[in-house]
Amino acid sequence: MTVVADGGLAWALTVPAPRAAAGSTMTTGGPRSPGDPGVRSNVALVMDATLGITLYAKHPAQVAPIASITKLMTAMVVLDAQCPLNEAIAIDRADVDTLKHSRSRLPVGARLERGDLLRVALMASDNRAASALARTYPGGTAACLEAMNRRARDLGMLSTRFKDPTGLSGGNVSSAQDLARLVLAAGGYPLIREATTSSFQPVTLSDGRVLEFHNSNRLVSNKSWNIGLSKTGYINEAGRCLVMQAEIAARQFVIVLLDSWGKYTRLGDANRIRKWMEQILSNPGTANDRIIPDAPARVAGARSGN
Repeated sequence: MTVVADGGLAWALTVPAPRAAAGSTMTTGGPRSPGDPGVRSNVALVMDATLGITLYAKHPAQVAPIASITKLMTAMVVLDAQCPLNEAIAIDRADVDTLKHSRSRLPVGARLERGDLLRVALMASDNRAASALARTYPGGTAACLEAMNRRARDLGMLSTRFKDPTGLSGGNVSSAQDLARLVLAAGGYPLIREATTSSFQPVTLSDGRVLEFHNSNRLVSNKSWNIGLSKTGYINEAGRCLVMQAEIAARQFVIVLLDSWGKYTRLGDANRIRKWMEQILSNPGTANDRIIPDAPARVAGARSGN
């Protein structure tokens, strides 16, 4: 394994060796070894958030749609622009999803503060909230998207493209490697950390109605997890996606799961990864023997509707 510095992060370059070291959990895509976490998502990455070293990778450079993981970048550029968080914003007909026809509990005409829109977009993955944030960005949605793509380039996310601020477009694509960078960058924003790890958030509309929104990632309310940042995503093109920064065995890790089939597979994968990491970190064996190289790509079958 060779570790190189790249854009301020140390990345582990895993090269398949003729044979694994004694006691290794290294696999090359064959039958799962006892040390393999058994990840079922098509794309996955586990990275030590402090050292920047990849501990597990499955197609980490594969470019794929990322659905509502997009909203992390939308929130980042809105906060970077220092838009007033207490400014009241009305949900407009332009914010209604006409692409996927997703539902929202925010009716057209409802007014709420920008800070609440950020929380609803991040926690409940509400598309109207994200659309309103981009629409009221200085210069409008086009300027917001330009800022999102520029920030991605600045972060070294060279495989990432944003075509809409909600994640509803299948043209919003990235790789697991890029998304690890996004998670680390988003973790530098207290509001993003707070919004993505709260179990629920009551929001008061301008007419006095109170709506309670819940986190789209049920793991944040699981006491066995210590999550510092979280975001889910789903559209047909992307499958079910999940990114997290979490503490496991007193160490910080970034977990990226993309193109997961089945409603609960990404959650199961996260739990399998945590148990695997706990086993590794409690084992006196060397960390280098635990690096797992990329597995052969699977052939994607046809995906049915929502």
